Amino acid sequence: MSRKFMTTLIALAGLASASLVSVSAHADDVPSAPAAGASQRIDAIRMSGVLRVAVLANAPWLIENTTGSGDQWTGPAWTLANDYAKLLGVTLQAIPVSHETKIPVLASNQVDMSITPLAETPDRDKVVDFVLYSATSVCMFGRVDNPKFAGVKSIDDLNNPNVTIAYFTGGGEEGWVKDRFPKAHLRGVTSSSAVAPIEEIMARRADAAPINRIPWVGLNKKVKGLKALPAENNCQDSQEKTSPVGLAIDKGQAAYLDWLRAVAKAEQPKLQAEEAKIVENLP
Repeated sequence: MSRKFMTTLIALAGLASASLVSVSAHADDVPSAPAAGASQRIDAIRMSGVLRVAVLANAPWLIENTTGSGDQWTGPAWTLANDYAKLLGVTLQAIPVSHETKIPVLASNQVDMSITPLAETPDRDKVVDFVLYSATSVCMFGRVDNPKFAGVKSIDDLNNPNVTIAYFTGGGEEGWVKDRFPKAHLRGVTSSSAVAPIEEIMARRADAAPINRIPWVGLNKKVKGLKALPAENNCQDSQEKTSPVGLAIDKGQAAYLDWLRAVAKAEQPKLQAEEAKIVENLP
């Protein structure tokens, strides 16, 4: 995937305030499903009358409602899957999976797609094809009353021997932190139940720490006196450690894949607006 496309995905997160007219205009461009004979998978889905999708909650893209009332599933991934089903004229069927089975169920033909939000990686690209509609990234946070953090204007400024950066040893950000901040003093700490090394920041043992852009919103609400970089759009426009996110299908289904991607591209403004609204309201 090109850097330009990933940048576009992140930028679209700011479309929550887009007008309904704009979203409708894109909806008009949604391509119809391929005709019979173009895709064996689509033909089989139509024949069965059901679009089978693997589900496993992963906010903000796919959220499970466990209250027993209302829709069980919501989020951009569910919205996109529903639109696929409507375009095919079939019923949407959710099939629960685990972290261990969310990809293998594709090769075993237990589902037609896995809408469990998945980050695209080289290893996963070897076994599945992705339909990307979002991206995730990393921000840096610290205390607003810490001049070593509050005084900097960009993440680049943290690459300084006078700045201590904490990270979880063995965590997803460890390698990135070491590459991104070779001049800083790095402090590896044991992973905890927290979403980031918040204890190191609050105790002033570190000046900054990485956090995924999604959990940052909740952390910032719960813990007062914090600041994130980049500051624009409450850290949601960060392009640091960007990872494309989407749904997946089994390989070898070119016509099916092309259509799924075309629909997702046409509906991207709607999906990104829904995502941004969910992120804004995360507890």
